[in-house]
Amino acid sequence: MLILDKKHHLLGGTLLIAGTSIGVGMLALPVVTAAAGFLPTFVIYILAWLFMIGTGLLIVEASLWCPKDSNLITISRHLLGAKGAAGCWLLYLFLFYCLMVAHTAIGGQAVDQLHFNFPSWFSSLIYVLVFAPVVYLGTKAVDRFNMVFISCVILTFVLFLVLSASHIKVDLLSRHEWGAAWATLPIVMTAFGYQNLIPTLMTYMDRDYKAVRKAIIIGTSIPLAIYLIWEFFILSIVPFENLREAAALGKNAVVPLQEAIHEGALSTIGDAFAFFAMTTSFIGMAIAFFDFWADGLKWEKKGAKRAGLCALVFGIPLLIVWINPHIFLTALNLAGVFGVSILLGIYPILYVWVGRYYHKHSHQHQLVKGGKPMLALMSLFILLVIFLSYV
Repeated sequence: MLILDKKHHLLGGTLLIAGTSIGVGMLALPVVTAAAGFLPTFVIYILAWLFMIGTGLLIVEASLWCPKDSNLITISRHLLGAKGAAGCWLLYLFLFYCLMVAHTAIGGQAVDQLHFNFPSWFSSLIYVLVFAPVVYLGTKAVDRFNMVFISCVILTFVLFLVLSASHIKVDLLSRHEWGAAWATLPIVMTAFGYQNLIPTLMTYMDRDYKAVRKAIIIGTSIPLAIYLIWEFFILSIVPFENLREAAALGKNAVVPLQEAIHEGALSTIGDAFAFFAMTTSFIGMAIAFFDFWADGLKWEKKGAKRAGLCALVFGIPLLIVWINPHIFLTALNLAGVFGVSILLGIYPILYVWVGRYYHKHSHQHQLVKGGKPMLALMSLFILLVIFLSYV
């Protein structure tokens, strides 16, 4: 029974990481990377994937030095002191409110496509009211829900690939511009953002760091494969001019895809895939944000305080979307440049550098080998990403 339970936790953790990563970022990626072309984008994906695996493993190592149920705030306070914890608070709130705003905005657009003619603010409200109760019920409910929805993601994705294969024009993949590729790194890294989920998974998987490591590697490999296939199909079906126009209007990749193929069934499958993909990410991100608020405020996840935590997670993004319903791509870009690069890039490196070489914590559970040279190399990479964001 224990072995079966561990296998369930590994599967659940893997799918939570995959589901959290595969979200609205994926819908934006072909639009954002169109100017670079397929080959440069392929290289950028691999770099971002490797780096984000590395920082995730660093957070796992840091979690083992901290008390059980520690979230990023507690880890920051334990390893970086009060100022580090304060910085974590600000960055986390900024990053995940940007991401929750992007998900809420695109979720409202999905409800709009049902043609009920609701006001845009009401569509966003419906989307949140339907899925927020899953988060309220806790991690186990999110796990079950995620397994169903990630299955729907895979099914609709396969159907989309089969039905759209006849529309591929390989010559559209020939254009490339390496200079434009590097500027896409922040948003591409956002599409691999799952690290906020690690403290939740460490608790859910009984601090079995080897199982969490497997979940990270397998869980991030699934979105990598799907992203690359999705990128190939979109860039080989939709002309560059259409994608560039979509980027200027703040639209996701499904809109120019529908304009390019003019097939009702395929458009419906594309809409369904987009819906399942963004909702798996929305739920995974929300449960981690829920735990973050609980840890930061030291609130018990019971009764009125549990409802209050849900209000903090879902209410503020709703208000922002009501003020600006077209904030999707802007929110994602801000999240990548400021939030992911610093909180999920620089902070994990600092955790382990300070923990290993200043606090002299045990090196027994090193999941990223190479010592100081490897940590320095990762630091140079993320600083380059931040620099390229402003060039």
